[in-house]
This record gives sequence, structure tokens and C-alpha cells, in this order.
Amino acid sequence: MLATQLVKRLAARAVAGKLSSKRCLASTSKFAEKLEAGPNLDDFIRGEVDADEHIVLGNTSQPRLPSFLKTKIPTGPSYTKIKNDLRGLGLSTVCEEARCPNIGECWGGGEKQKATATIMLMGDTCTRGCRFCSVKTSRAPSPLDPHEPEHTAEAIARWGVGYIVMTSVDRDDLPDGGSVHFASTIRKVKQRAPHILIEALTPDFQGNLDHVAELATSGLDVFAHNIETVERLTPSVRDRRAKYGQSLEVLKHAKAVGAQVTKTSIMLGLGEEDEEIMQTLRDLRSANVDVVTFGQYMRPTKRHIKVVRYLTPEEFKKWQDAAEAMGFLYVASGPLVRSSYKAGEFYLENILRNKSAERRALAAGLTSDIETATVS
Repeated sequence: MLATQLVKRLAARAVAGKLSSKRCLASTSKFAEKLEAGPNLDDFIRGEVDADEHIVLGNTSQPRLPSFLKTKIPTGPSYTKIKNDLRGLGLSTVCEEARCPNIGECWGGGEKQKATATIMLMGDTCTRGCRFCSVKTSRAPSPLDPHEPEHTAEAIARWGVGYIVMTSVDRDDLPDGGSVHFASTIRKVKQRAPHILIEALTPDFQGNLDHVAELATSGLDVFAHNIETVERLTPSVRDRRAKYGQSLEVLKHAKAVGAQVTKTSIMLGLGEEDEEIMQTLRDLRSANVDVVTFGQYMRPTKRHIKVVRYLTPEEFKKWQDAAEAMGFLYVASGPLVRSSYKAGEFYLENILRNKSAERRALAAGLTSDIETATVS
């Protein structure tokens, strides 16, 4: 009986194999017929090919990448110097870990922009798993490097950059979320190079406002925390521990405890509606956020959430105009814009330097008043 069953199974597999081979041959035959019926090399040479006729290969379920989203391979002395210093000191950057398309432009600087780098603190492994992000994840990342604050300050001080962005992975495994370590790094950099403007792109610290205040009062110039997307899409785009309302509270509290400038970023192309974007902007203004950036979501790998559509540069201009009309201090909007993209642009840099000068003048005035009162 067992022998009979075995023979039947082998026969069934043989039949299935023949059917599969037939399907494969049929598919190959159809493709060959299309090629045979299509233009040949002579047709191309004579210019007799209809540009509208083409054969589409590969996966067509995703929108095709527009030409304006393609970037150049990064090069240049500034780019090379920053990269070598990072390797030598064992530091990570979100530019590399998140596969940012603007790494060459930001690290290389230019005629109208100083080089800008985004240092990623507390390791290269995050305790969260957002569906848009390519940074590695783990429930138990490596312990913090106690030398990282000093190494970071050393690297930044010798780069000659005018504006530095520091961010970090989420460290929900730590009691304070890494807020003290992050704040210590900012203070070390300011001690080494007080002229450098620092933007800190922070986690939400699970909504713990004391940890938010630790960062906001550390001496930074810009407190940034990304809302990422509209409220409806937040549960499907971000890690379940990241909540829309929680992010708004983080930004609001940072401003309340003394952050000069607060900033956030929104990704577009995930299926958001226009009215949802407008509502997000209204919510951000209600939280006293000063700076907002818009950029195109680009899928890092096939394991990440799909792009619903690619917006045109004209659409990004529309959202820049809308945000500026609502009173945001500064707006950056474009297909390749990221949260720290061109962070050191002259306009924002001048605003920050003016604010710093005003703060120093106010402090000097208060000191003078106190001295006068003491003499009297």
C-alpha cells in the first residue's frame, strides 16, 4: 500500500513539473514573440522607432522614480575629511545609516552653504522599528559609549563646519532614554567650539517631558523632533510607541522651557490628503513650532512601506507657500529635502545668530542693571 501511494505521489509531481515547464515555455515564447515583433537595431539607427512603444520589465506595482530624485555620487575634499574623521573616532551619522540622497551636497558644502553633517549618537541600533526607516533595530542595543560626547566634540571642532545636526536612535531600553548622554554631548561641543550652531533632532523619550527639558535646556540652538506624517497615517508609518499627539507635546514643551527655535519634518507621498497636511500644519503652529520641512518619502528597501506617489516640485512649492502663509519662521520644501537638509542655509543661520546676539545683549543688560543696583 505504501509503495502504491509513493508511486502516485511521484506521478503527480511529474505531471506538475511538466505543467510548470509548459507555463515557463509559454511565457518565454510570448516574450520572444514581443521582441521579434518589436524594433531591431537598424530601426533605431534609422530613427524609425515610435517612442511610445516600449516593453516594461520588472515590478510595476511601485511608481517609477522621477529623474529629479536622482542624485550625484558624493565626492570632494570636505566630504572625504568628514568621512575619514567619523571612521577614525568610531562615530555614526544618520546620513549614512538612513541612506540619505543628499549626503554629498550636505557634507561637501558649497558656495552658498557651509558643510553640514548629521551625527547619530548612542549607537547605530534603534529600539524602535518605524516602517519608513532603514536604521538597524534591536530590543537590547549595545551599551552607551562613555567617550562618545568627547569624541563627537573633538571631531566637530576640527571640521570647520558652521552648523551641526545631532540626532540619535531611540533608546527605550535606558531609564532616561539617553537624554543625559545627548545633553552632555551638546555641552561638550559648545565648550570646544562655542561658535558652532547646534540642531538636536531628538527622540520623543516616550513622552517624558523632564527628559525633553534636559535636551531643550542643554545649550542647543534648534530643538527638532519629527512629526513624520499626518495623524491618520501615524500608526501605520511609525513605531506603535510613537504617537502623533505625543510628538506635538514634545515640541510644545521644548519651546515652553526655553528652546529658541523648534523644528519638525513631514514626509509626503505616503497617501496623505491635502486637508490632512493643512491640519498637521495648524497643529504644529498651535504647538509654537517655528520651522517645518517637507520632503518626498523614498522607500529604502522592499521591506519598508511603499511609496504611494511621487509629488512634483510644483506641489512642494505649494506646501512651502501654504506653510509660510501660516507664519512659520522658515520652510524648506522639495522632493529631496530631509529634516536636516541644508540645515545651515544662510537664512536660518542668520536668524539663529541674531537670536544668540539678542540673548547675550539681554544677559549683559541684566548684569549691568544688577551691578548698578548693587552700587546704589
